[in-house]
Amino acid sequence: MKAMILAAGLGTRMRPLTDHCPKPLLDVGGKPLIVHHLERLAHAGIRDLVINVSYRAEQIVDALGDGSAYGVSIAWSHETTPLETGGGIRQALPLLGDMPFLLVNGDVWCDLDPATLPSSLGSDLARLVLVDNPAHHPEGDFLLDANSRVREGPGPRLTYAGIAQIAPALVADRAEGAFALAPLLRAAIADGRIAGHHHQGHWVDVGTPERLATLDQALRG
Repeated sequence: MKAMILAAGLGTRMRPLTDHCPKPLLDVGGKPLIVHHLERLAHAGIRDLVINVSYRAEQIVDALGDGSAYGVSIAWSHETTPLETGGGIRQALPLLGDMPFLLVNGDVWCDLDPATLPSSLGSDLARLVLVDNPAHHPEGDFLLDANSRVREGPGPRLTYAGIAQIAPALVADRAEGAFALAPLLRAAIADGRIAGHHHQGHWVDVGTPERLATLDQALRG
């Protein structure tokens, strides 16, 4: 299985840290945030990676190169302007191929071992990794039923971790350009074609300088 890391965002919530440094290269625990992803993917045996870049793209490409220093092979998907999550995936499909791939938001940190996820999606369009709701998002996003199906509606919900297994068919019929992924996921949920995986380990949405500092302290400690 290949993986795609989303690294094209502007990092506006992280300013002023991202005024001159793209968020994926911010240091946490003694290494750039994105390097944690590279190392975890390589450890799980996922070595063919696609990374989309836009804001300060040259800094990210110069820092990581072809990925060989981290035991992976990186193909770069350059976006002249950010295409949002759905559009970024759609543009990268020629690099990702026809098989399901692992999607990872570049601005999260998670101790999930990707090798523990089921290897097949079957007829599903995605499998979302869900986590317990953090303090900054107490209402969560989706329900996860006893059959590991993702649902919407009232009831105790979990938070989407920004990690998922994605079938290319989820976005393949969309025209190229900027579009969000969430509406496509919600439509597939309504059709009963989204599975879920509840990860109960450590997860952080590195969305603010304060959360970055807290994670940095935890990793160094």
